[in-house]
Amino acid sequence: MKHTLPTLSTLVARSTGSSRSTRSARQSGPLMAAALAVGVLSLTGCSAIDQFVSENLPRPAETRDAGSGEIVGGGKTDVFTLRVGDCLSDAKLSDTVSDVPTVPCADAHDSEVYADFTLPEGDYPADASDLADQGCYDRFPEFAGIAYEDSTLDFSNYIPTEDGWRELNDRTVTCVIYDVGQVQGTLKGAAR
Repeated sequence: MKHTLPTLSTLVARSTGSSRSTRSARQSGPLMAAALAVGVLSLTGCSAIDQFVSENLPRPAETRDAGSGEIVGGGKTDVFTLRVGDCLSDAKLSDTVSDVPTVPCADAHDSEVYADFTLPEGDYPADASDLADQGCYDRFPEFAGIAYEDSTLDFSNYIPTEDGWRELNDRTVTCVIYDVGQVQGTLKGAAR
């Protein structure tokens, strides 16, 4: 059952900007993935390996149309460069991310960026997640074409971490809309 006012949507924090340590941790994954893949191959066959590799090896950056900026080739996108209309395959992400898997919206995806906004200057707000939820809630009807309470769709957001706020002056909240399962095409104006 949906909540009438968002409290703490499926919150995913933005990167602290320490992409070097995040990338280093992920880069050690391919060696582990290769070792595990050999073991998995002997036990479960190729389809399991394909899935494991696609979920754990580093992804190339997304490809955008030079004119429109629309994603035309899937890949990983720096969370600080997400744009309204970007479609994400982000259902399996951890709590803190520096990049997210993106795909063309015509492909199956988990969510779509529908708004972004800046939190006020000052100290990191203790209620940052509540402010993010309220801001995304307020912007939901304009994108979805229906009030949140009347919609079958839900939203989540990427918010600045306290370190990113302090060290990188990150104040941007990115709102994403999603359905129960994967969708194809945009949810803009879905009115459901």
